Amino acid sequence: MDNLLKSYRLIPLEEGEGFIKVMVPEGIDPLIIEDLRFSSGKEVIPVFVEQGEFAQRLQEALAQEEVSLEVEGEEGTEIRDILYEEDTGPAVSFLNQTIIKAVNVSASDIHIEPYEREALVRMRLDGVLHEYAQIPLSLHEQVVSRIKVLANLNVAERRVPQDGKIAIKVGRRHLDLRVSILPTVFGERVVLRLLEKGGKVLRLEDLGLWEEDLLKLRRLSQKPYGMVLATGPTGAGKSTTLYAMILEIKSPKKNIITIEDPPEYQIEGVSQIQVNPKVGLTFAVGLRSILRQDPDVIMVGEIRDSETAQIAVQSALTGHLVLSTLHTNDAPSAITRLFDLGVEPFLIASALEGVIAQRLVRKICHKCKEAYKPSEEELKELGIEENSHIYFYKGKGCENCMGTGYRGRTGIYEVLELDEDLKKFILKTQDAVEIRSYAKGKGFKSMLEDGIRKIMAGITTTEEVLKAVKAEER
Repeated sequence: MDNLLKSYRLIPLEEGEGFIKVMVPEGIDPLIIEDLRFSSGKEVIPVFVEQGEFAQRLQEALAQEEVSLEVEGEEGTEIRDILYEEDTGPAVSFLNQTIIKAVNVSASDIHIEPYEREALVRMRLDGVLHEYAQIPLSLHEQVVSRIKVLANLNVAERRVPQDGKIAIKVGRRHLDLRVSILPTVFGERVVLRLLEKGGKVLRLEDLGLWEEDLLKLRRLSQKPYGMVLATGPTGAGKSTTLYAMILEIKSPKKNIITIEDPPEYQIEGVSQIQVNPKVGLTFAVGLRSILRQDPDVIMVGEIRDSETAQIAVQSALTGHLVLSTLHTNDAPSAITRLFDLGVEPFLIASALEGVIAQRLVRKICHKCKEAYKPSEEELKELGIEENSHIYFYKGKGCENCMGTGYRGRTGIYEVLELDEDLKKFILKTQDAVEIRSYAKGKGFKSMLEDGIRKIMAGITTTEEVLKAVKAEER
């Protein structure tokens, strides 16, 4: 029965004394069924299903398979559709199985790390690394060589870092694997970043915003000019938020241009530029050139220096909607950061229309979610008064979430929309603490408050929110 899955890429359903029942895709070559009948000496009963459903079922079946390391054979040179590729060697088999598993559990990265006695393979799922397998160092070397061949890298070079890209297909899903190889004491360390081609860009309503914040972002998206900033650490989903705003306003009547490092999604009807410092194409240089392209909306991947900040602010003041990101802890700190980058307070007040600060938190797995009574300490840490009627939720762990209790991620947000009063206040002070206090008096809600609402709604857990929001904000 295992042979059906590995050699024939068919899914076994039932096996009797004189027959084998198998799931097969519509349009299968009849010779495959005939070959199976001949090799097994049994009657083959095919159960036909639509191609897409079969690919999904095969992917799930292969992901559950134990990886065999004893297979020997010549190494292949190219991945086509790895669901249907025959196992031609231990490295090919292991790498294919690992990629299929990663796709099946929606992992974002695969880490292959050599140590003194063996190599460790881990997957990043919802922002957290989980151990997947341990492999001998001999197999690790073969796997790294296989990856280098697929990424067109120098197989013989083991002393310097190498970067590349592999295009693969898993069933109907097309992915790009970004490859980073780094030499370490015990061998070469590999990280594969999984990016789905034509990956779905989330819309504003998919980001996990409450209705009032969703309305604020829609208002900010529709501004004819001005600057809107998304702030937070690396990997907080800032670019995803800005792309969602672009989708909200994208139309044939608007000229939208982005400059990024690198572009994370491809959006039809939006011109996207990748910065290239080696040839002098920095954010500042690219932004100046974009202004000569008659844009309506400009997205700048990140404001990193004073020059980019000055040009972005001037662009916002001269009739363009400018979307960009900053690395600050919260929304009010973005104003302080712009001031530190040399932008005058009156220019900040004139140009800035809104700031979105955000973090990503894991969502409780819906299949193993269960209610519990929070302890007094847990409520105290969140600043909630003890109440016998309060229940929180957590996931106990199941196959759906790889035993973690979490599946998928959502954002926690604070949206600072600048009205005339707040703009006047910015002229008086650029201190983040004072701005936050003033904004709170006008109804501003912090990320912690947003996180507590999501805990109460059974979306995430106390641990996730407290981990995401720094101690000074609590």
